[in-house]
Amino acid sequence: MRYNQLGRSGLFVSELCLGTMTFGGADSFWGQIGKLKQAAVDEIVNLSLSSGINFIDTADVYSYGESEQLLGQALKNLAVKRSEVLIASKVYVPVGNGPNDR
Repeated sequence: MRYNQLGRSGLFVSELCLGTMTFGGADSFWGQIGKLKQAAVDEIVNLSLSSGINFIDTADVYSYGESEQLLGQALKNLAVKRSEVLIASKVYVPVGNGPNDR
């Protein structure tokens, strides 16, 4: 795996990124994109990390937060240290009606 330095931060990011849009979502619009459950998520995250990927992309809007929950549980299940991965997320898309839901 090749890595690139992220600006002047000292962080090195894998050139490939694991996207998590297909994690969860079975009973919603997101089910049209993916319906992966915890066992499959654990397997995908493990394979990605074993291949050298340390960059993971997610968003709170993916499966209305379920994607982030599944990712977090996978990292816990696999005993991955927080310092071993870089997690990117997104902002702006509303996930509810509250003032902090955007």
